[in-house]
Amino acid sequence: MTAWTWEYEGYQPAQESLRESLCALGNGYFATRGAAPECSADGVHYPGTYVAGCYNRLTSDVAGRTVENEDMVNLPNWLPLRYRVDDSEPPGGWLGPDSDELTDLRQTLDLRAGTLERLIRYEDDDGRRLAVRQTRVVHMASPHLAALRTEFTAENWAGTLDVEAELDGDVTNAGVARYRQLASRHLTHVHTGDSGADTVWLRCRTSTSDIRVGMAARTTVTGAEDARITVHHAGRRATQRLRLPLRPGSPVVVDKTVALHTSRDAAISDPLHAAVDRVRRAPRFDALLLSHRAAWRQLWRRAALEVPDQAGRILRLHLFHVLQTLSPHTADLDAGVPARGLHGEAYRGHVFWDELFVLPYLNLHFPEVSRALLTYRHRRLERARFTARDAGCTGAMYPWQSGSDGREETQRLHLNPRSGRWLPDHSHLQHHVGSAIAYNVWQYCEASGDTEFLHTKGAEMLLQIARFWACRAAWDPGMGRYRVRGVLGPDEYHDAYPDADRPGLDDNAYTNVTAAWVLARTLELLRDLPEPRRRELAERTELDHTELELWEDVSRRLHVPFHAGVISQFEGFGDLAELDWEGWRRRYGDIRRLDRILEAEGDSVNRYQASKQADVLMLGYLFSPAELRALLRRLGHDLDDGTWHRTVDYYLRRTSHGSTLSGLVHGWVLARVRRSEAWRFCQEALEGDIADIQGGTTGEGIHLGAMAGTLDLVQRGLTGLETRGGALRLDPVPLPELSEYDFTLRYRGHWGVRLRMTPGHLRIAVPGSGSEPIAVEPAGGVPVAVEPGEVCELRLPDHDAGSAEQDAGAGPAGKDGPAGRGGDPTRG
Repeated sequence: MTAWTWEYEGYQPAQESLRESLCALGNGYFATRGAAPECSADGVHYPGTYVAGCYNRLTSDVAGRTVENEDMVNLPNWLPLRYRVDDSEPPGGWLGPDSDELTDLRQTLDLRAGTLERLIRYEDDDGRRLAVRQTRVVHMASPHLAALRTEFTAENWAGTLDVEAELDGDVTNAGVARYRQLASRHLTHVHTGDSGADTVWLRCRTSTSDIRVGMAARTTVTGAEDARITVHHAGRRATQRLRLPLRPGSPVVVDKTVALHTSRDAAISDPLHAAVDRVRRAPRFDALLLSHRAAWRQLWRRAALEVPDQAGRILRLHLFHVLQTLSPHTADLDAGVPARGLHGEAYRGHVFWDELFVLPYLNLHFPEVSRALLTYRHRRLERARFTARDAGCTGAMYPWQSGSDGREETQRLHLNPRSGRWLPDHSHLQHHVGSAIAYNVWQYCEASGDTEFLHTKGAEMLLQIARFWACRAAWDPGMGRYRVRGVLGPDEYHDAYPDADRPGLDDNAYTNVTAAWVLARTLELLRDLPEPRRRELAERTELDHTELELWEDVSRRLHVPFHAGVISQFEGFGDLAELDWEGWRRRYGDIRRLDRILEAEGDSVNRYQASKQADVLMLGYLFSPAELRALLRRLGHDLDDGTWHRTVDYYLRRTSHGSTLSGLVHGWVLARVRRSEAWRFCQEALEGDIADIQGGTTGEGIHLGAMAGTLDLVQRGLTGLETRGGALRLDPVPLPELSEYDFTLRYRGHWGVRLRMTPGHLRIAVPGSGSEPIAVEPAGGVPVAVEPGEVCELRLPDHDAGSAEQDAGAGPAGKDGPAGRGGDPTRG
């Protein structure tokens, strides 16, 4: 392996699904898993091709109930290309990684070039050796194109090779074992045809969303002038059969170029006609490869990241998969952030709150993509308002899981694979997704300076989300506080109180604090809006001053529970039983999915002080220490360093990390609280997918939020970088294991701002192409304006000198506490 490649040697069936996810190729419009072209879906191999935003809805009978689910659709498989020696015995003995004749297999994912290369060698009983070299691209410059080059070399024999290249429409959604009891055939009206021997096509449509799909493949041969191609159509497949005469040591190359369109695409009349026309006009493979590599070079320049050693290699892989899911092409689409990328079918391709971990990275590199993803949410604002109204609330209640049209897609039943039982799923009660959307709007506008979006679409979303929280909060006269009852927090293990007859929890701290933030930020935005725009917005949304007075009151008097000197995850969390963590670990080893273990044992995690993932500590992920202190102060609480450190320690001992996001959040928070323990969690976040630490889940699709979050960890987490108040604020906390690296970012029209962290120093270089200086505010230092073409050098405080005190729970030196920043971000 090199700094830019990931290599896999040999064939290991048990690792195939993991490799297929990690070797997937995409361009933001569509992606294809890194499956072997020689193999169809068979329990080991799982080819999958997914177009962003392409969903379909099916109903199933499960446990005596009719269940409706919307899935991101597995589209026709364009990969199939199988081959055999003409006189193979038995007849039909197609070669592939499962063949006895296989002697070598090496697969190389080239991140710099955006290609997947495979080198395979076979040797039969007669000693005949065949080498097969393949190069695959999903084109980054022309997002509707993909190509597969296969080079056959008979090393020591002469004869004929039979090759079949297909477009396969006989596919289902079968990539997740837990879903296989559910309806899975989304494609209907599959038809095939050809435009001469070298081009075949396939068309189909989704069964309920009625998305029409057109796919065409052009197959050419070089190195064998007398090669013959014939076309055959059978069932849902269009097949091209080739007979290739091979001579010893003389390669024969088969190039398969594919075009894919759907009826959701702009500027086409018919997806099949568009696909056939596009593949007919597509350049040959060598030219396609050149333009594809050029497009990747441009992306790598915009997202330059130099981190040494293994951490740098992993971060580059993470960035590669983020860009394959959310590239500049995404800016032209009506699509959200699929939690598992375009890499598999886990979570049904749904959009959750994972953009909370993705957009902060994109904001500073590809703001046009962030804007498009937020516009996806704005287009579904009306649906969110309908959902709130149906629940008896005003404002907008965004769904926990979203798909095509913004309705709630969270399933109401889920399968525990340990017990085999279907159980009620109440995760639709995670209303904090609305706060995440508001946070993303604010962060994007601060980083990009896009006041036009903030004053229009952004203001509308914030207003309606704030209105929902003000409605959802109920006044408790006995407590003298507003309360939010019957919700779930990020934890997900706890969905009810022990023995309760209804789902939901009261006053989840994360939910209430972020709701208060939304209300405060929206009030600030309304005060700062230009008068004509404020008047127009108020008239259109029927906003009056009495409503604003309520928002002000709720934002200051939402209940935040405490117990034993720490913030409570929710009201009553401290009254739950303590769990015998060591006993369960001795019995089961890996207890990340403690909920499944306890349910299979006839118990419930609702009874215990045990969290799946960071919940309260998410507050330390979203907000700097100064911001969090100010938010709690607004709510009437003094969050001193001791209270926050005790809170971190408390939940650190009671979290099983059943989500890849949990290690990321803990590493981020601990970098400022207990630096000696932070790297363990950062490393877990880095290795979450490559090591498949969640036990087989990566094969169902990569964890996009965790991947983007690790990039943001080095971009914002360890540098303390904030885009707030029109300035870059910096409060670095380098870890010994990550103390030297550099990256570029785009900030408010400045392209290529370069930050370099070294032990004791942080260097900021502003390119000379901009017109305005960048305001830089170092923690505890004097603000400076860095002009275009200038370099700013900041000397970092000696964190090592205070690390022992910090790890012991004492607050670091400095009048402003751990952040070294002052000021109330909520402005009163």
